[in-house]
Amino acid sequence: MWGRIVLWGLILFAYSCGGVTYKDPLDKALSSKSPLITRVMDNLKAHEIQIRYTQIDRRNDSIRFTDFDFQVNKDNYFYPASTAKFPAAVATLEKLHEIDSLSLYTRFYVEGDSVETTFAKAISEIFAVSDNAANNRLVEFLGQDDLNQRMRNRGVEPIRIAHRLSAPNGDDVTTKPLVIYLNDSTTVLSKPIINTQAKPLQLHRIKKGKAYYNDDSLQMAPFDFSLKNYFPIQAQNALIKRIIFPEAFPKEQQFDLSDEQRNFLLEAMHTLPAKLGYDPEEFYDSYVKFFMFGDMYDPMPEHIKIYNKVGYAYGTLTDCAYIQDTKNNIDFIINATILVNSNGVFNDDDYNYDEVGIPFLAQLGRELYEYEVNRKR
Repeated sequence: MWGRIVLWGLILFAYSCGGVTYKDPLDKALSSKSPLITRVMDNLKAHEIQIRYTQIDRRNDSIRFTDFDFQVNKDNYFYPASTAKFPAAVATLEKLHEIDSLSLYTRFYVEGDSVETTFAKAISEIFAVSDNAANNRLVEFLGQDDLNQRMRNRGVEPIRIAHRLSAPNGDDVTTKPLVIYLNDSTTVLSKPIINTQAKPLQLHRIKKGKAYYNDDSLQMAPFDFSLKNYFPIQAQNALIKRIIFPEAFPKEQQFDLSDEQRNFLLEAMHTLPAKLGYDPEEFYDSYVKFFMFGDMYDPMPEHIKIYNKVGYAYGTLTDCAYIQDTKNNIDFIINATILVNSNGVFNDDDYNYDEVGIPFLAQLGRELYEYEVNRKR
C-alpha cells in the first residue's frame, strides 16, 4: 500500500524558513514539500479539500479556541459518510439519559433482526471499527428528526441526517421498533417513529463526477447527493468541541449527559480495535485513525490518544479528531475532508484512498503535530 512505509521521524520545516513567511500554521502545513501534501495541493480543484485546525489554549480555568480554515464552506457539499455516526452516538446517550428505565447496558434488538446488542456495545463498535449496522440500530432508536433536532438544540449545525448507512431502504422515514429488555424476562416493544421526508439539498457541488453505477448499470451523468446526509466541517468541529470541552460552552449548548455517559463516550472514541477483541492484523491501531498514523501499520504510541470519528465512502475521506499527547502536554483539533476519485466515476469502488487520501491526511496531522510541539503557549 503506497505511503504505508512513510517514516515517523520526518524532518519538517520551521514556521518561517528560507525567507518564506506563512500567514498561519495551517498555511504552513499545506506548504510542506512532502509529496504526500504537494500532489494534493497541486490539484486542489479535483480534491475538494476542506480543513479546520483548532488551537487550544488554557488560561486559569478557561479554554480558548483559535480556528484556522482552509476552503471551509458549508455551502460546498461533501459526503460525510460514517462521520454521521458521531452525532448518532451522542444523541443516543442524551436520549438514554432522559429515560429512567434504560441505560448504556440495556439489551435490545431491532424487530426482524437476529442480532442482540446493548447501546454501549453499538457505540463502541461505531468508534472502534466504524460498524454500519451498529449505527443503524441507533438510528432506529432515535429517528432522524430527533437526532437532527438534538444537534441543532446544542448549536451543532447545519446538519441533516436523512438515511441509514449501507442498508436496504436506508432512507425509510419510519423507524423499525426495538425489542428492549427491561430485565432478563421482560421485554417491551418501542413504537415506530415517523420522520420527515428529506428534501433535496440546495448546495454547491451537490452533483459530482461524470458518471456513476446504479447496481451494474453505468449511468453517464454526475452522481446526485442531494438526498444524502449533510454534516459539514463547521458542524463536526462544533460537536467535537462540545464533547471534549463541554465547560467551554454555555449550559444550553452542552449535551445533557451523565458523567458515566460522557466518560464512556470519551473512552470509546480513542479505544483501539485490539482492545475490544478485534484481530489486530486486520484492524490495526490506525484502522480508523487517519491523522498522523493513517498510512502506517505500526502500533501507535501510548502517549498519543486520538478521539475521533472517520468517514470514507464515495471516494470521500473525512476525519473529525481531537489529538492529545500526554507526554508533551499538547492537544489540538483537526477536521478535514478530501475527495479522491480520479476517474470521476462513483459507485465503482475505484477510489484513491490508500494512494492519495489517507497519506495526505496522515501527513497533514504530522505537520500540525510538529507545529504544536514547538508552539509557544
